[in-house]
Amino acid sequence: QVQLVESGGGLVQPGGSLRLSCAASGTIVSITPMGWYRQAPGKQCELVATIATGGSTNYADTVKGRFTISRDNAKNTVNLQMNSLKTEDTAVYYCNAAQFERGRLRNYWGQGTQVTVSS
Repeated sequence: QVQLVESGGGLVQPGGSLRLSCAASGTIVSITPMGWYRQAPGKQCELVATIATGGSTNYADTVKGRFTISRDNAKNTVNLQMNSLKTEDTAVYYCNAAQFERGRLRNYWGQGTQVTVSS
């Protein structure tokens, strides 16, 4: 089993910055994709950004140019640098990772960290 723990959330004013971190631990075989998702109150969970082992990234249009995802394969961590935050970014942010276990792709999720952007 893999455990994911997020950190770095908090309250920030519009235009501010936060850096989220996610650390994976447990029985790690080979985690390939990692990413961040978020869920605002009453809304569906949406993809924020993903990053492959090789470093290729994918961002939601709403965060392009403001957020940067990165990972450290040696440490099994993934980070999300969030700049120029908007009130619309307020949500619970979840770290996601996946790996093949017994021939099946298993997704793991962190407990979430709250990001609140408010003046």
